[in-house]
Amino acid sequence: MIILGIDPGLTCTGWGIVSKSGSNLRHVANGQIRTNAKASMAERLVELDSALAAVILEHRPDSGAVEEVFVNVNPQSTLKLGQARGVAMLSVARAGIPVAEYPTKVIKKALVGTGGAEKQQVQHMLKILLPGVKLAGEDAADALAVAITHANMLGSHR
Repeated sequence: MIILGIDPGLTCTGWGIVSKSGSNLRHVANGQIRTNAKASMAERLVELDSALAAVILEHRPDSGAVEEVFVNVNPQSTLKLGQARGVAMLSVARAGIPVAEYPTKVIKKALVGTGGAEKQQVQHMLKILLPGVKLAGEDAADALAVAITHANMLGSHR
């Protein structure tokens, strides 16, 4: 099974793909999508959708997962994050792929064992779980963590 994880953001959206066979996980790919900060909101959302559609077309995932929105101190930032998240979910769903959602604390707990884990701890666990992985950046690392969480949750629901 091929699983796409997405860490949504308007400035930078991370994506990560893992393959699960039984209890074995394998890194397939990861990357980051950066939108043009000088473009309008609508143009940036279209740019994000197009880039995610290309990732989906190239890797043909069977399942997808998106990190849930956390509320920032700045309501405008939260709103922008929510719009990027909506586009990410739409991109996956439009391809006919089921989409799950996970809160940040659940993702961190699934990888590190505690919901309050630091980004460095998550990245360290990624390197253990996916030997040889080269992370395209923090957002890509977070997206791989989402994909691994979903892979583990899929196994527990069966």
